[in-house]
Amino acid sequence: MKLVIIDYGMGNLTSVANAFASLGARPEIIVHPGEMEGADRIVLPGVGAFGDGMASLRSGGWIDPLHRAVLEEGTPFLGICLGMQILASEGTENGHHEGLGWIPGSVERIATGDPDVRVPHIGWNDVRFLKDTGMYRGLGDSRTFYFVNSYVLQPEDPSVISGTFTYGREYVASIEAGPVAATQFHPEKSQKAGLAVLKNYLGSG
Repeated sequence: MKLVIIDYGMGNLTSVANAFASLGARPEIIVHPGEMEGADRIVLPGVGAFGDGMASLRSGGWIDPLHRAVLEEGTPFLGICLGMQILASEGTENGHHEGLGWIPGSVERIATGDPDVRVPHIGWNDVRFLKDTGMYRGLGDSRTFYFVNSYVLQPEDPSVISGTFTYGREYVASIEAGPVAATQFHPEKSQKAGLAVLKNYLGSG
């Protein structure tokens, strides 16, 4: 299996690669779209701002090759943290920014309305599973995962939501739609539960 992790300058690569390697996979960190040729799994991690992430994908020439590989050819894709957010139509961090548009919706700042609930959201949080297939196959009704985020994806179509978390109020923790899967949390930092999610992703498609 050819598993590629895209390096588009937004960090968070080594820990993701190490997590997959611990499952027996042989991940390749790639820096050019041509290296995606023949990939069986494509992972887009990332930390940082929405606009910066999209600018990096554009300048690196990733957008059209990703569209072909995932949406046209159906290669299983996993977005992590920022890699989930930029799937949206738009992001609102530091202005308005156009996203990939794979998941119609917007990325908005966490707005709990509770002064005791701090932003950014950093730490462990329960995720309630809405689907028992895909990433969460065999994991029961919920597990605890590690989050670091100030913004969340709000999809227009609720049927793509596979997990939610509560932080003052309920937010989207993950989405799954066809070959596209993504998590707001960091599975690579979430110990056994996170590795189980990555293992299920490896077995998808």
